[in-house]
Amino acid sequence: MNRQPFQQRTFRLVGQQQVAGLIGLIGNLPIDAANPLEVVIREEKKARKPDQNSLYWAGPLRDISEQAWVCGSQYSAETWHEHFKREYLPDDLSAGFDGRDVKDGYRKWTTTPSGSVVLIGSTTQLTVRGMAEYLDQVYAYGASMGVQFGARQ
Repeated sequence: MNRQPFQQRTFRLVGQQQVAGLIGLIGNLPIDAANPLEVVIREEKKARKPDQNSLYWAGPLRDISEQAWVCGSQYSAETWHEHFKREYLPDDLSAGFDGRDVKDGYRKWTTTPSGSVVLIGSTTQLTVRGMAEYLDQVYAYGASMGVQFGARQ
């Protein structure tokens, strides 16, 4: 069978209308033994919540930027954010990678045409669970530096 590539579709089943649409689609899908389609049904991955992001910037990032010293220097919240992304974002190429912590299509790194490896991962690509784990790592790092969270200078 010679057919056009199938465009990926996602259905959020929140009511009978979506169920009916999905059933209609499945009933009309091409059957192709040489190039079969795959149907996957799973729980929706919940994206990181805005309040998790607000907590991150107003809480540990702010506290760490105000209190932590590294080799006699302090760094801005933006610099710490970049540092923590490199250190604590899940690495999709590592053996222990858990896809439940990130949204579909997530990648932490890419390679430029010159061969340089660049960070492209973002906390916006984390799920609720992934952001909670990320925050735990940031808090642990800050605590190891003597940061007192919630304390304002």
